[in-house]
Amino acid sequence: MQIEITLTAPTDADYAASDLGFLLHKHPDHVHARETSAGEVTIFYPENSRECTTAVLHLDVDPVGLVRGKNQHSDGLLAQYVNNRPFVASSFLSVAMGRAFAQTMAGKSKDRQALADRALPFSIRVVPVALSGDLELVKRLFEPLGYSVLSPSEIGEEQVVDLRLSATLRLADILRHFYVLFPVLDNFKHYYVSEEEIDKLLAKGEGWLSDHPDKELITRRALKHRRSLMNMALARLEETAPQEEEPEDAPKLKPEEQLEKPMRLHDLRLDTVAEVLKQHHVTSVLDLGCGEGKLMSRLIRERGLTRIVGVDPSVRTLETAHRKLRLHQAGDAMKERISLQMGSLTYGDRRWQGFDAATLVEVIEHIEPHRLSALILSLFADARPRMVVMTTPNREYNVLFEGLEDGKMRHPDHRFEWTRAEFETWSNTVASEHGYVVSFAPLGPEDETHGGPSQMAVFKQEGTT
Repeated sequence: MQIEITLTAPTDADYAASDLGFLLHKHPDHVHARETSAGEVTIFYPENSRECTTAVLHLDVDPVGLVRGKNQHSDGLLAQYVNNRPFVASSFLSVAMGRAFAQTMAGKSKDRQALADRALPFSIRVVPVALSGDLELVKRLFEPLGYSVLSPSEIGEEQVVDLRLSATLRLADILRHFYVLFPVLDNFKHYYVSEEEIDKLLAKGEGWLSDHPDKELITRRALKHRRSLMNMALARLEETAPQEEEPEDAPKLKPEEQLEKPMRLHDLRLDTVAEVLKQHHVTSVLDLGCGEGKLMSRLIRERGLTRIVGVDPSVRTLETAHRKLRLHQAGDAMKERISLQMGSLTYGDRRWQGFDAATLVEVIEHIEPHRLSALILSLFADARPRMVVMTTPNREYNVLFEGLEDGKMRHPDHRFEWTRAEFETWSNTVASEHGYVVSFAPLGPEDETHGGPSQMAVFKQEGTT
């Protein structure tokens, strides 16, 4: 298997294509060979001129070495020896590239740093590539990153292709793209993945993965379909995703807390939710979008609660919650009772199953509307707590807030704000489709026309009291 990287330079270019040797830290006049854990790597330049230079990284994998020490009953002895693993571009090639081109991937060049920092016209060929999916998968993965994809030509009867692409990008970015996407194309990794693999994925995916339209597919395949790892990775991606910046002269909305502070609305929400849980005698609570642990600090006081778990996508927020809840000073009994987890609310997690109740206090309005269906599935179809308590702002009440412009939302991070009718329609649909009944209540001082500033829905599984 091999990857071919070609740099071209127009006649009037201020660089030479032969500078590719400086970018890869490999002299074009030499053949470079080394042993790696993936196999024997050979790097050579079949073409080297000012106008066009091609570097080839060729990897030879020992097919017998692949199965040494493996359990002979795992996949069948014959399948272990008769397969395409040693010959198709996969995670083996990613590992080889990581070893051979480590400095290039880091964006470093001792003699040509200006070129390393610059987008240049490259052509890339990878052969052979095993596709786990149709030929459109290549376009789905690479076109959003700025590549032009030539129609992959199939090799043989199986879905093995000769892949050719072109792009004007930094060489470091190209190598990082392929490092991540080789095993995604193939849907295979030859080694065990743990939480350390998340760090590798996010490091190589920095600057592009969080914005990729198929980031879920990429993350799932890159982490070998391990849901817990995928949830952690996606949560961290959401935290690091670039936020849209407002123009400097844009009018600044008052923070939600400032608008609601005179009525102590957030304290009222938290106290009400805690009281609802107490009235229903729940013994375990999953606080989704727990933030800094304000609801959890109230729940800790309830001796009847034997298990309280807070979930949030932000590592920094969880660190704050850990400090404010004084979990660093907690004894063993308290640590068994109270815990914090990083996770994305729109991806199911088996750790969420088995709870009496789940809470989402002013959380859903921070989720993109098109992602709410994923939240519904992960919470109401998969986790299925006996009870769900949810609060969200009432948009109708916004006209009563001084200083809030007409049509504006209370917080810049809100993706939507619902009227009472919209919230009730959505909640009733969720309840009827998933075997729950739901009731509603206003929160805060109620206006005859506009209702309360916030609204609460309490979902209970059918047949429970």
